[in-house]
Amino acid sequence: MSSICSSGLHLRTLASPTQSNLFSNFQRTRSFAVEVVDFGYLNILKTLKQDSILRVGVNEKSSRVCWVKAAANELTVDFGGDGGGDEGRVGGNGGGGGEEGEGEGEGEEEFGVVMKFGEVMRECEKRGVKLPADMMEAAKSVGIRELILQRYLDLQGSGGIIGFLMRQWPMFRNRMIADPAFLFKVGTEAMIDSCCATFAEVQKRGKDFWAEFELYLADLLVGVVVDIALVCLLAPYVRIGRQRISGGFLGGIGQAASSLPSSVFEAERPGSRFSTKQRIATYFYKGVLYGFVGFGCGIIGQGIANLIMTAKRNVNKSDEDVPVPPLVKSAALWGVFLAVSSNTRYQIVNGLERLVEASPLAKKVPTVAMAFTVGVRFANNIYGGMQFVDWARLTGVQ
Repeated sequence: MSSICSSGLHLRTLASPTQSNLFSNFQRTRSFAVEVVDFGYLNILKTLKQDSILRVGVNEKSSRVCWVKAAANELTVDFGGDGGGDEGRVGGNGGGGGEEGEGEGEGEEEFGVVMKFGEVMRECEKRGVKLPADMMEAAKSVGIRELILQRYLDLQGSGGIIGFLMRQWPMFRNRMIADPAFLFKVGTEAMIDSCCATFAEVQKRGKDFWAEFELYLADLLVGVVVDIALVCLLAPYVRIGRQRISGGFLGGIGQAASSLPSSVFEAERPGSRFSTKQRIATYFYKGVLYGFVGFGCGIIGQGIANLIMTAKRNVNKSDEDVPVPPLVKSAALWGVFLAVSSNTRYQIVNGLERLVEASPLAKKVPTVAMAFTVGVRFANNIYGGMQFVDWARLTGVQ
């Protein structure tokens, strides 16, 4: 009997590892990797009845095949063999684990096997690459999936700003690994919004466009920041290594938030399994984040515009001047609009993109998914712009 602690839960082996050649690595290192299918593992203890079986780390090629049993306040890991009457279940689809097994099989096919520390280091040495601290820790503790490592090695070696950000900024790195089209989507969103905003500003301001160019520029810069936030907040990202658990109230909130998917329709992958409740919670959680982004950018953008308008009117007053928009009311409108309208629309956009990217045609011809991204985000931007004008007129901001 051996015990370790993984993901903050007590894990107990039921079978002696010396009785199975599948776990020779366990004999050498006295440790093993368990990949929990749902990071909201506290919910697993509540939902599973005693003696329920759940497969959590299916990987026959690297001998990380195990079952998890919920019993009282601990999770017990059964390696098969002579342990606990579960002999013969290792690697199978036994009671209660069929659905999860299918998900793991799909992840195995897409993301490859879990590479052990030695394999990871040999691959890095061949490329002359030093892993970041968090990836090194993950390689030592639970291993790194083959595709995740290959994508990191390829992208960090691409040179320029992308290579620098991959090495220095984990948030960017984890999103690029999960979705290689992430940067394309950010650029597409910013470009479409900037072009549409420029066209609208030219039409609205007419011959006064250049005289009011600084107002346009302030709106444009704030708009780009909003675009980046809108895409980043819903972008999928890989979870590398074990999730750190912090104590206290804020730690509990952070842990709950980290267990949620990035978007309502995020695809499941190894280490990321989401319940229906978690996906519903994500919609409201992201709505709150979108609201904060909208209010903050509204205060900054409208504040800059109001300062410029006030300064100009102090120098050159005119009876035709339109009233200066109310700052807080305008920012509140932006916050509510992003929380309700933008959140809903971009959740749908992400879901549609996921469907297209998963289609056989898009996998054979990647430009199909890229073209769809451009089209659906252009349509979403046009509709969102018209809807905001209606909201602004309805609330009296414009």
